[in-house]
Amino acid sequence: MALIVHKYGGTSMGSTERIKNVAKRVAKWHDAGHQIVVVPSAMSGETNRIIGLAKEIMAQPDPRELDMIASTGEQVSVGLLSMALQAIGKQAVSYAGWQVAIKTDSAHTKARIASIDDTKVRADLDAGKIVIITGFQGVDDLGNITTLGRGGSDTSAVAVAAALKAQECLIYTDVDGVYTTDPRVVSDARRLNTVTFEEMLEMASLGSKVLQIRSVEFAGNYRMPTRVLSSLTDPLIPLEEEMNSGTLISFEEDTHMEQATITGIAFNRDEAKITVFGVPDKPGIAYQILGPIADANIEVDMIIQNQSVEGKTDFTFTAPRGEYTKAMDVLEGSVKAHIGAGSIIGDPKVSKVSVVGVGMRSHVGIASQMFRTLSEEGINIQMISTSEIKISVLIDEKYMELAVRSLHKAFGLESA
Repeated sequence: MALIVHKYGGTSMGSTERIKNVAKRVAKWHDAGHQIVVVPSAMSGETNRIIGLAKEIMAQPDPRELDMIASTGEQVSVGLLSMALQAIGKQAVSYAGWQVAIKTDSAHTKARIASIDDTKVRADLDAGKIVIITGFQGVDDLGNITTLGRGGSDTSAVAVAAALKAQECLIYTDVDGVYTTDPRVVSDARRLNTVTFEEMLEMASLGSKVLQIRSVEFAGNYRMPTRVLSSLTDPLIPLEEEMNSGTLISFEEDTHMEQATITGIAFNRDEAKITVFGVPDKPGIAYQILGPIADANIEVDMIIQNQSVEGKTDFTFTAPRGEYTKAMDVLEGSVKAHIGAGSIIGDPKVSKVSVVGVGMRSHVGIASQMFRTLSEEGINIQMISTSEIKISVLIDEKYMELAVRSLHKAFGLESA
């Protein structure tokens, strides 16, 4: 008997009919002798609806109160799913995050999980029950309900699986796995049978929306095998077939891993570039620029500092497009005069495109092939960043899809 964690996204929970299908699927696994914990998201669109109501009341809602109401979507989901399982003869019990308890820090709307008490859950599993736990939320040391940020149910599921030492965490979604790139951009994108945690971590951080990056971090830290698969298949599909479907996110040392040089092409449309000109070239200047940006809770990605000329340099970085105006205000308001910088210019219409693959460690010429491909398409590269298993470039957003299609073809990703 294996302990398996299932996670279902908002689309999978989008109607009572779909919730009944989830119940049938979960019951099938339980009937086969597995202990099952389910972590569902709110019904599709529900969290957006709730946040919209809050913003009608208050343009910038209080984070604590926003968490209080945003957490209710998942509470509806777990209750409905528990009822659906009971209606087909299964013992099921639902819990909110604070009842388990899933302990977090106090960073409302983007809390991080600190610990999970598995006592109550294990007792229910040992009694033959199916346990359903709200995703996306927990409770801080003061007893306040907290939420984990967008996609937080993925993180909840992997964290619960790690705490319970589950055999595998299954992430059911509206896609049937991880692809070499977004099939909506490249029609012949190919589903991967396996992908390493390192590659998935890079792809998640680079804009792939299949999994939230923190869920991949949890999976890697706790070595939790995680599978992405479709919830839109027949819920009564044979268990053996379902167990081997989708994409398994596993470990690089596994001998069955695909040995392609490049695994996939990731991209992120929502980038903005900001350049601070005429910055004094002296120790601590990067901190004086990026410190206030960090204090404003703005994440920075690619960073370039140019060669000094007569004691002055230019400093360029990228940030999420949604934070562009805020970042510009911070720089103009509290940084520019303080450091004696010249002008500040920005471009909110850029995109990042990346090639990812653990095979890059043992293959040369990946960067030159990438740059040659973009050059042949007349695409100018504005910034470049690299890691051991990825190369990212910043380009004008109007060329993003062309770049993705060209690179996908150049690296032969359409064929296994």
